[in-house]
Amino acid sequence: MSDKYSLLGYPLKHTMSPPIHKRLFELSGRKEGDFEYFLSEIPPENLPEAYENTLKGLVGYNITIPYKVDIIPYLTRLDESAAKYRSVNCVRNRDGEAVGFNTDCKGFLRSVTEEGGSLSERVLQAGCGGVGRMMAIEAVCSGADLTICVRKGSEEKVRPVIEYREAHLDDENVAKSKITVVHEDEISGHFDLLMNSTSVGMFPNVDACPVPDEAIKNSDMIFDVIYNPRDTLLIKKATEYGKKTVGGMAMLVWQAVVSHEIWNGSKFAYEDIARLISDMEELMKK
Repeated sequence: MSDKYSLLGYPLKHTMSPPIHKRLFELSGRKEGDFEYFLSEIPPENLPEAYENTLKGLVGYNITIPYKVDIIPYLTRLDESAAKYRSVNCVRNRDGEAVGFNTDCKGFLRSVTEEGGSLSERVLQAGCGGVGRMMAIEAVCSGADLTICVRKGSEEKVRPVIEYREAHLDDENVAKSKITVVHEDEISGHFDLLMNSTSVGMFPNVDACPVPDEAIKNSDMIFDVIYNPRDTLLIKKATEYGKKTVGGMAMLVWQAVVSHEIWNGSKFAYEDIARLISDMEELMKK
């Protein structure tokens, strides 16, 4: 009998989850027929029924929009990663417990650190909404000298990050961190890491870049959360300037890796994950 896993969301269009997880199961030694990973495209009004009839019987499942918060009342408890953001994108069913996790943060951290990047130094981030808040808080937790670039009128989006820092000053790294809020025309200085958390440059608006060229030139490494297209204008410019780049597919794959670690304690070689990221980037082009 095969173990069953799923992705819960609505709607589910153009998701890369099935091929990513299929490869990860194979890399962990699972044979075809030993596992099943399928899509659970469930309208909101059908969530209670789907939970009782399907989700409860799975070994584990991933969660995307619009259920990252709505799933919480159904769970036994939240892991620290999910409680930190009150957001769940991975559930493990074991020993009568349904435990919620957030793999966004670890997937993001590993997509940067596995490529030699650091969040503990000078970091420039474009945007601070949604996933950007998580990225900024993780940078604060790492002790970053963090500069957040937002559009004029959007300064309040940084407020949750500032409040998080103020509430956790007993943490040595958090106390060491700094937060500066700027507009695009105020970016200056050198940065060890530049991170784009916005949708600027995402398909079909591929001719847009979230920061000026000068900011790219003055940054050592560039991370773009966007994975479609892989070569955003930001990534193209960074490559032309000889910078190390990491695209959003890395974060997507590393999130999935963390899910497998949570569900089954799986372990993977870096080389296999790097190849998987590259293969999924090629698949996106088709």
